Amino acid sequence: MRFPVTLLVAPDAAGQRLDQFLTTQLENASRAQVQQMLQEGKALVNGGAAKSALRLKGGEQITVLSYSQPEPLRAIAEDIPLDVIYEDSDLAVINKPAGMMVHAGAGATDAERNRGTLVNALLHRFGGLSRVGGELRPGIVHRLDKETSGLIIVAKNDAAHRRLARQFSSRQVQKRYVALVHGWPKKDMGTINAEISRDVLRRTRMTTRRAGGRAAVTHYEVRERITASFGRFALLDVGIETGRTHQIRVHMASIGHPVVGDALYGAPRELRVVPAEAGVSPGKTSVSGRSRRRTDGVPLARTLSLGRNFLHAAAINFVHPQTGQRLAFTAPLPDELSRFLHELRL
Repeated sequence: MRFPVTLLVAPDAAGQRLDQFLTTQLENASRAQVQQMLQEGKALVNGGAAKSALRLKGGEQITVLSYSQPEPLRAIAEDIPLDVIYEDSDLAVINKPAGMMVHAGAGATDAERNRGTLVNALLHRFGGLSRVGGELRPGIVHRLDKETSGLIIVAKNDAAHRRLARQFSSRQVQKRYVALVHGWPKKDMGTINAEISRDVLRRTRMTTRRAGGRAAVTHYEVRERITASFGRFALLDVGIETGRTHQIRVHMASIGHPVVGDALYGAPRELRVVPAEAGVSPGKTSVSGRSRRRTDGVPLARTLSLGRNFLHAAAINFVHPQTGQRLAFTAPLPDELSRFLHELRL
């Protein structure tokens, strides 16, 4: 892209912040970079300076005077512990903890954002990985959200990577997730078939409310219906036919059952005791005034929180790219999710 360049804001971009809009228009631009560019007066709206928070109306003419694209980050090796479930000369299966990014974002400028990623840990552990995904994503065939734990397949060479990628694209890989959601689904089993696209106003979110998104299919089955002092919850087994960004999270939220802990899609950051008069049976607990006690008289906390999403990639089943043997692996719920469930059931 040569500068200066002029951009015309389309009507469907009305309501977006200026910095959000420019982040989508400039190749590999991060929002922080765009905000810095606007602060330095290197982008004009209808010929004048503008702030990052300006809400666009549609029809504006934006002139970008200059933009220095940063050098792309490259993944670096870091000595970070890994839970390796399986490994051979072609691939590895890793049980990723919540809180770990799979890889740094392509538009990242801060080197600290390229620290602590799964890719960095893989490079230290295995050395060579497949290069199909590029310098920033060596070995990465598919991804998990940062706050989602569980099983992920890593390719050690390009041939294995391409064969595994074909299995994902042809929906031959079977994955099962465990999710805890707010409320009780009407049926014990269900399928959500709704297109997913990026939210126009909040670019970190995905949505099912826009036409023209990518096809996405999610199946769920209720494993347990939980009645607690904090309300009603359902523990689900979830399978996906497609692998869209935030798919399970946005699909469950779209039917009114957001994943517990997922504030981005409407779940509360903290659970609070539901008053008895709200009509939710507290099971083995009772709620009275300001106190809450088990039937044995032991006081229980009035609030409960989870510092991550209650979503775990618990099982994966695929064909080995070299031997043709079908492989299946499972990973139990991590300790923090098991503890949370225990506290919820008290």
